[in-house]
Amino acid sequence: MKFSKDIKRYTDYSGKSAVLMLLTQQGLWALFQYRFFNWVYTSRLPKVLKWPLLAIGVLKLKGIEVLTGITIPYSATIGEGFYIGHHSGIVINAHAIIGKNCNISQGVTIGISGRGDNRGVPEIGDRVYIGANATVVGKIKVGDRAVIGANSLVVKDVGARTTVVGVPAIKVSDNDSADYIL
Repeated sequence: MKFSKDIKRYTDYSGKSAVLMLLTQQGLWALFQYRFFNWVYTSRLPKVLKWPLLAIGVLKLKGIEVLTGITIPYSATIGEGFYIGHHSGIVINAHAIIGKNCNISQGVTIGISGRGDNRGVPEIGDRVYIGANATVVGKIKVGDRAVIGANSLVVKDVGARTTVVGVPAIKVSDNDSADYIL
């Protein structure tokens, strides 16, 4: 189950019990709701069951958004082992694709941007670290093990195993995410 791998990431980082993490980490609260309603969304449940559950999901996810400041629609695609370093100000587009074992910090936006054929939502690879207040938007790809520095605006593809920073973000090194992700 993906949520058990999410919890493991939290316990690995903190060295504390899963129960304590579930009671105190707003990122896990948001992930729990997202994982359940994403399962409903992607399941083969009969529509007569699925649509009422998803209607409840919209309300519950809105409640989590108000409580934690984390917006994760059930239709987003997020790989196992997702880690939200700090809560608040996090917005993930409903069509975003995020790989396995990624870390994001507070204030991160992963959303839609662009015009015409360039309009779209990012596809983020595995083991990507996104720093505080970074914005990743548009029909772009972020390669595996990339690092996006704090306060960066990413509007173009980011190669695998590179670090980008700035507005707009530019490559500054070939350092990968190994120092940021356990």
